[in-house]
Amino acid sequence: MTDQEQKPDKQAVALYYDQLTAPKVTAKGAGDLADKIIALALENDVPIREEPELVQLLAKVELGDEIPELLYVAVAEIIAFVYMLKGKVHEQS
Repeated sequence: MTDQEQKPDKQAVALYYDQLTAPKVTAKGAGDLADKIIALALENDVPIREEPELVQLLAKVELGDEIPELLYVAVAEIIAFVYMLKGKVHEQS
């Protein structure tokens, strides 16, 4: 199997959103580091959402940088999902 044919490592990206500025990438990693990011999130009751294509794009953002405008809608959907999980948003009927 060539390097290109190998299964890619699991990736994880953590975002911070203060509701004042665009979300920022606060952690990212692949393989064992991704597992540690996910484990830390689970230990701290941080919601996790699997979006492999979005993670690939977010992984290209430098740590501490805001996400690019191109990803605003995709990330906004995830933030809305998290708010709904935490009961901060009323579902529309």
